[in-house]
Amino acid sequence: MVDKAQEFFSSGAPLMGIFSRTRDIIAANFNDMLDKADDPQKMIRMIILEMEETLVEVRASAARTIADQKEMHRHTVKLDKLQADWAEKAQLALSKDREDLARAALVEKKKAGDMSEQLKQEIAVLDDALRAYEQDIAKLQHRLREARSRQTAIAARLESAENRVKLRSLMTNERVDEALSRFDQLERRVDYAEGRADALKLSSEADKLSLADEIAALEGTDAVDDELEQMKRALGLNESADDSAAKKGE
Repeated sequence: MVDKAQEFFSSGAPLMGIFSRTRDIIAANFNDMLDKADDPQKMIRMIILEMEETLVEVRASAARTIADQKEMHRHTVKLDKLQADWAEKAQLALSKDREDLARAALVEKKKAGDMSEQLKQEIAVLDDALRAYEQDIAKLQHRLREARSRQTAIAARLESAENRVKLRSLMTNERVDEALSRFDQLERRVDYAEGRADALKLSSEADKLSLADEIAALEGTDAVDDELEQMKRALGLNESADDSAAKKGE
């Protein structure tokens, strides 16, 4: 039992190391670290990796602590039973007038009681350690979520900045200006082609109007001829002209 207690106390240094490392990460100022970093995205990845590894170690250490605590509980139960056994033996020896044996049994009972008390104190220390583990794990998980959120934000900002750089580089490129001037030339060619098409349409419409005017003129001529014939009949010119034509025929 004493060896078990010594083994636990000798393992205190690694536990303190994990506690110290965890507290340093929890108290770390990410903003200062990122401001001083040449590559913030790389730095935040390193921070997240460190936190994930530490979280795994803390959980593993907590699991070992729980296992040790359970084992110590089992030993305390055995020691309590051992104390009861030595007490019965002491009573038996005393009832047989063997005070020397009774005294020796009581000495063994005291040893078992001292060991049990020591283990119970260690169990109380482990209870405090487990509560500290729970708090640190919760804080570490919170900082890890915070770091991952910062990683997403940094990645988005970096992508946006890179896109802006590409866009500005593109807008200040001479090749873009040359392409835009070619677009202007193409637009002028299109305007010219559309102008020709509109001119042909106007010419076609002019031709149609001219034909309509000719037909209207013909209709006007017919009307004049009719009116001229009517005037001739009124003057009797048509009859004399018809008689002359008949005589020539004879």
